[in-house]
Amino acid sequence: MITAGIILAEAAVMAGLNAVQTQSYGPESRGGATRAEVVIADGEIDYPKVTNADVVLVLTSEAYRRYGNKLKQGGLLVADSDLVGEVQAGPYRIVRVPITRIAREELGREIVANIVALGVLAALSQVVPMEALERAVMGRVPKGSEELNRRALRCGEAAGRQAQVKEAHEA
Repeated sequence: MITAGIILAEAAVMAGLNAVQTQSYGPESRGGATRAEVVIADGEIDYPKVTNADVVLVLTSEAYRRYGNKLKQGGLLVADSDLVGEVQAGPYRIVRVPITRIAREELGREIVANIVALGVLAALSQVVPMEALERAVMGRVPKGSEELNRRALRCGEAAGRQAQVKEAHEA
């Protein structure tokens, strides 16, 4: 998710916005808890950390337990529906999408779950234009993996749009 945060910040800058990205690793640098924060604004950013998040994206129950409380009232919680168990209802929207399953089953590579997540996030929040996000993804991914990552972004975008339609029908 650290790479996803960097890509999101780069996409925001490409779209003419200001962005600051910070990251935090747990003591277990591989497989442990990590956090990427991205502050995006059309004006000056006076503090580089997230205090009350508009959007929180979690791919594990541990991430939800640690960071779900940073979500502000009226915000959006995006959770991997397969890997994040029970989430507490609150004064925010909750959207569950099978992010990791999409990466594994539709794309054959779980490693692109972060790019799928970016597509979901962009579709649900419109925080950055998809065109800028795709350019940022293409500028960051390893050579030879561009098409896989482009498909991952598009699959995530489609899943996000589908979740939005489902949410609208349930309301």
